[in-house]
Amino acid sequence: MRRIFFSLATLALASAVLSTPLAAQPSIPLPPVRFSDRTLANGLRVLLVEDHSSPTVAIQVGYGVGGKDDPPGRSGFAHLFEHLMFKGTANTKPETFDRLTEDVGGFNNAFTTEDITNYYEVVPSNYLETLLWAEADRLRSLNVDEANFQTERKVVIGEYDQRILASPYGMLFELIDERSYTRHPYRRGVIGNPTQLNAASLDDVRQFHRTYYQPNNALLVVVGDFDPIQANPWIDKYFGSVPKDSRPIPRVTTVEPPQKSEQRTTYYGANVPLPAVAQVYHVPARSSPDAPALQVLENLLAEGESSRLYRTLVYDRQVASAVSANADLRQQPGLFVVYAILNAAKSPSEAQALLTGEISKLQNTPVAAAELEKAKTQLISELVRGREQANDRALELVQATWIEGDPNRVNTALSDIEKVSAADVQRVARQYLVSTNATLIDYLPKALQPGTGKEKKTK
Repeated sequence: MRRIFFSLATLALASAVLSTPLAAQPSIPLPPVRFSDRTLANGLRVLLVEDHSSPTVAIQVGYGVGGKDDPPGRSGFAHLFEHLMFKGTANTKPETFDRLTEDVGGFNNAFTTEDITNYYEVVPSNYLETLLWAEADRLRSLNVDEANFQTERKVVIGEYDQRILASPYGMLFELIDERSYTRHPYRRGVIGNPTQLNAASLDDVRQFHRTYYQPNNALLVVVGDFDPIQANPWIDKYFGSVPKDSRPIPRVTTVEPPQKSEQRTTYYGANVPLPAVAQVYHVPARSSPDAPALQVLENLLAEGESSRLYRTLVYDRQVASAVSANADLRQQPGLFVVYAILNAAKSPSEAQALLTGEISKLQNTPVAAAELEKAKTQLISELVRGREQANDRALELVQATWIEGDPNRVNTALSDIEKVSAADVQRVARQYLVSTNATLIDYLPKALQPGTGKEKKTK
């Protein structure tokens, strides 16, 4: 991952939404994202959104390739290409995108997830044509040579060392996917496996590039201050002539088998300062009708100091110093994760029991109307914040298209949250957050491992 820039805007726009109780509103007072949608002859899909409120433009190119698409035995290729795409082309030098954006007061970056790799720039609008040319150029003529491969492989492995091995809880998040999935390639970490990356050859890397970096596996989104009458010919000129491979893009068809019993795992880490516990449940894909209720459930459990897990584990029982929940909804079935970092000498078994207990309360007793409305209000405010900047709207469209399969989902997201009822929350909690669908992880300091001679008691 290169540098990540995400807009942290104010809630000014959200205040209009939140000034009246949501249940009293006949509709969401938020303008829809109006976009044009077309596909070039080579398969490149193009979404355009005019917005003349600022003299800037956001360009994003999202590719339908992520960590799940890494070849067997080559975990980390999608992430590797996130880096290689900045190393120059037949026509440009390495780091050209920094010069084209930062030198004119803009910025650029990229990120890789389990499902997509996304590249984005924000620049003054009079530089739109230049950036369209540059994006098309690196799609057409990326310089994938031995020197760049060797350099960026070291960078990716360095990221693994820093973010997974050196980070006290980095390995916990690797374990969540690894131990929860048994067959699906989501079980491999997006960041990559150093051993597998070191075993890869330049031919392996070039084959991956030829397979996935095709115009018919790309989505171009432009949002901001431009005239489509001018922009569309530029897009046709620079992207339309990029040839596509005649072979179909490979897609992951592996289906994770249903989990039939509770799974448990214990990990001991030398640099783990305090114990942590996690509970992981399989949930459907982001496109599922249950996704909004799962998002509300996440909020109820762990959003803020008044949330259920925080009140019980941090305030009342003082078992944990931090709690969190995450409805990790993906292109294919994802995970619902709850976890806690414990206070010193506190028992993982007690923490696991308290997590289970709070989930059980939501399963057995419908959430009160006021608590439900508060959770939905928080989610809607987050969605509105994510609509304020051109780059945020472009990202929304990329994610809705690739992850949910329909860019129009950006215009139903708010109403989908608004429609969630207490019965919906209770239903998804009962359906998915059950012991037979759970993987429980105890993540402990090495000193607690039996046989070390340094075991410390927990209580």
